Amino acid sequence: MDNNSKDLSKHNNDKDNNLLGLLLVLLRGWKIIVLCAILGLIIGVLYVRYENPTFKSDALVQIDETSKNLSGLGTNIGELLPPDDSSMQAQIKLIRSRMVLEPVVDLLHLGIKLNDPAVNQIDRIRNNQTNVQMNSADGVVLETSNGRIEVSQFDVTEDYLDKPFTLLRTNTGFVLSNDSEQFQGQLNKAYRFTGKKGLIDITVNDLPTDEHPIDITKQSLQITTDSINSALSVVEEGTKTGMIELSLSGLNQKQVSLILEHIVLSYSAQDQTRSSEQTIKTIEFMKKQIPALKQKLKESEAIFNKFRENSGTIDVAQEASILLSENAGIDTQISELKLKRADLTTYYTNEHPLVIQINEQLGVLNARKQQIDNTINKLPEVQREFLTLSEDVNIDREIYLTILKNYEQLKIAKAGEVSAARIIDLPINTNRSITPKKQLIMTLATLAGALLGALLVFMIHMLRNAVKDPERIESKTGVPVIATIPRSAVLSRLSANKKAAPRMLAHVDNSSLSYEAIKSLRTKLILSMPSVISNSQQAKVLLFTGESPGVGKSFISANLAEVFAQLNKKVLVMDADMRLGELHKVFGMSQYDGLADYLLLDESSLQLNLLNTPNKSAAAQTINEVSDFSIDNFIHPTGIKHIDFMPRGGHPSDPESLLISERFDALLTRLKSQYDYIIIDSPPLLAASDAMVLAQHADKVLMITRYDASMEKQLIYAVKQMDESNIQVDGIILNDVKQGLMSKYSYHYRYTYADSR
Repeated sequence: MDNNSKDLSKHNNDKDNNLLGLLLVLLRGWKIIVLCAILGLIIGVLYVRYENPTFKSDALVQIDETSKNLSGLGTNIGELLPPDDSSMQAQIKLIRSRMVLEPVVDLLHLGIKLNDPAVNQIDRIRNNQTNVQMNSADGVVLETSNGRIEVSQFDVTEDYLDKPFTLLRTNTGFVLSNDSEQFQGQLNKAYRFTGKKGLIDITVNDLPTDEHPIDITKQSLQITTDSINSALSVVEEGTKTGMIELSLSGLNQKQVSLILEHIVLSYSAQDQTRSSEQTIKTIEFMKKQIPALKQKLKESEAIFNKFRENSGTIDVAQEASILLSENAGIDTQISELKLKRADLTTYYTNEHPLVIQINEQLGVLNARKQQIDNTINKLPEVQREFLTLSEDVNIDREIYLTILKNYEQLKIAKAGEVSAARIIDLPINTNRSITPKKQLIMTLATLAGALLGALLVFMIHMLRNAVKDPERIESKTGVPVIATIPRSAVLSRLSANKKAAPRMLAHVDNSSLSYEAIKSLRTKLILSMPSVISNSQQAKVLLFTGESPGVGKSFISANLAEVFAQLNKKVLVMDADMRLGELHKVFGMSQYDGLADYLLLDESSLQLNLLNTPNKSAAAQTINEVSDFSIDNFIHPTGIKHIDFMPRGGHPSDPESLLISERFDALLTRLKSQYDYIIIDSPPLLAASDAMVLAQHADKVLMITRYDASMEKQLIYAVKQMDESNIQVDGIILNDVKQGLMSKYSYHYRYTYADSR
């Protein structure tokens, strides 16, 4: 249980460290994140200036879903119809249909599209808002920088639809042209041009001056209605409220309100026409039937009267009277049902449920009528004929009066008939833009830029894989990190001036953590080389190299020599980077009269003497004689007590050959007897192999790498190169470690004791 708790605690600590590491990566890349956020803000500002504001208008329509009477049937058969759950959706589809939109397109000339090619993206950003066309019943108008264009008519045949034309003002009027044709006309006159692909009807009222061209296109009805529908929203407000809310968006508030108003009016007119159509058809049907029914009634009355004159008055028995009354009622019902069926068949087929139901009712009534007729047939013939004629008169009179009454009622109903679509609210101009939402867009653009910056920081961090973690360096290279040198804020400020000479920490920042870290490095080196402070008579040679230039070898070499000198130790600092060494700048000296110059001194005569020398001991004596003669001229005091300096010298053509020579070996042997410590600053390993040669003479080989600047793979490769040459790297120094919240590894010196000054 204890082991599990420890594992869980370790896992949580690792997660915390990983999160902290990610946070520190972001903090170190704050400049990139801020820059990307600013770029995002700039893009957001440019977008809101480039994008024209969009306006919106709303309208409200109420749909009366109450079932209507089928005109002329005398009863409300709407209850027999199945409930229609999709009626509101049907109305919404109807509003979006071409039947409703086409009259609006034709009335407002919405198919005519004007464009000012002189307005480019820069103009849109600079002006913040560009002019858009205004369509009305009088035509289309567009304002430009050189005046307005006004076109009151532009109709083309099908082959010219959606094809761009160009309008240009001339001294005599205008020119209409496309890729292959050109037509001329005068302003304020209607023209019909015959082109290669058909007819063009156009009336131009005004055009911009100064040869300002305008693009004009006649859109097809399908494209125009699709464009309207893309900007039109039609939804039912609530559930089963019968209220439909319409909204239209566009670049011109007045234009949007005008189009939406005409859409509402067009829908209402279409609904009114559709509602009246049924009544009109029924009235026309009854109007045709009334004269025939009237004539039939006259004929039946004449026949009945003639029979009474010939036969006299007949006293019909009570039973006959009841049968007659019932039969007359059945005939009336049959007539009404036939009338209903005739009316229904004008809209429906014989298979419609209502028609089938009426046929079933007629079957029942006819059966009863047949039964009554059979009973009446048993009456005496005179009575039977009397009943028949009397029945015919009554039936014809009832049918005629019913049709006449319904006809008059329908005329009254038609006069007061209203649309089922009731307009509640027509659109009004609010002049409030709905897009772009400037504050929101700029905020989101800034956040998106910051997020992109954060991703960029993470990508750079992953790709660079810079040296940062001492523990990771040790695990990857197998070499211990013996020191981490924090950045000196004072020295960084002084180094910002590129013309200023490098300075020593002891002179400008001797109470800093950086200086204390150099002293700690000195202590570790002394403890790892006890013979230096005991009975050894030979100097200890410390070789400083790095995987790449700019890691701070000169800084470490010079300042370490200074803290060694504080112990009254004689120190020689040798700049062995004969290619690009700059250690002389730290001591404020010249690069010449240094190592390269010494090794090249009288080289030809030296080689001649060596050739004439019979054995090795004699050759070594010859080299020492030359060394004794010239070495003092190439080692210079630095002005710092106990520290001498040998600069790099001139620019030899083959520095590595000079370091391999016996002359350099003799030089180093002589210098070891004169100093306690010899600090050699060598070229970077990945730039030259000089460090491998110099390492043969060193007691300690130290690799310097720069925090958050050196590449981890380069450092690992440099150490591997040394291992393959059988050279042991004794330690790695992590230089220029940044402190504070932005550095996970600043804790190495967070509690270092330093002068409070």
